[in-house]
Amino acid sequence: MEILILASLIYFAFVLVRGTRGFAVVTGFLGLLITLTLLTKLLQLTVLSALLNELFPFLAVAVVILFQPELRRILGELGNLRTPNAIREQRENIEVIIQTVDRLAPVRIGALIAIEQTNHLVDCVESGVPVDCEATPEMFETIFFPNNAIHDGGVLVKDGRIIKAACIFPLTQRQDLHKSLGTRHRAALGLSEETDAVIVVISEETGAISYAYKGDLKRGVSLDELRSFLTLVFVRTQQPRGIWRWMRQLQPGRNGLTAVGPPK
Repeated sequence: MEILILASLIYFAFVLVRGTRGFAVVTGFLGLLITLTLLTKLLQLTVLSALLNELFPFLAVAVVILFQPELRRILGELGNLRTPNAIREQRENIEVIIQTVDRLAPVRIGALIAIEQTNHLVDCVESGVPVDCEATPEMFETIFFPNNAIHDGGVLVKDGRIIKAACIFPLTQRQDLHKSLGTRHRAALGLSEETDAVIVVISEETGAISYAYKGDLKRGVSLDELRSFLTLVFVRTQQPRGIWRWMRQLQPGRNGLTAVGPPK
């Protein structure tokens, strides 16, 4: 029973951290720790063995520091089961985003919309103009209309309300991105790497629709694909479910996202 419990905990911990920014750090640290442990046992290095024994109690603190965003997201999702009324409101909010994209994409009006979940986006963006109004397609059109004073930058959306406009999102530092990827898409990807927000992007050059989530970017999607993804994130994942299904939803790569590539 103890072996089964420990194996399950190790497996679920691996599933949760796989694909996150701290995964490479943990993998390298564990590899170094295992190597040093083997060397101390084989070569009878007593001083190094004593130092390693003193180091183990600090591993829990290191895990909390490295995976603070992931732990906060997990705890937030555990306590974020929605009521039927809240789920209906989420569906209405999704339709507002879909209608907005349906209006802006055909006329190639660029847009960058970040939808907040458990992480406070105000702490992760720079500047921005406070708006605090109901999110409607007409309001989004007004904000992103070319030559408007606040059309450049991103918009923060929380609980069906536009909180800020003309926000500067952190750009991703990834080096494996396609050269055609513009500033809007890099900003969307950068914000998704630091928060659990869903960022919807409309290309000003092509009118193509994209979305970023948990460090991944899906480009050239249709309105139906965007609606399905938003429903998956904001409606289906908020309903009560078994522990195994919940763990699978948290696993990176389970959200229908693909690697960043050239637009369709």
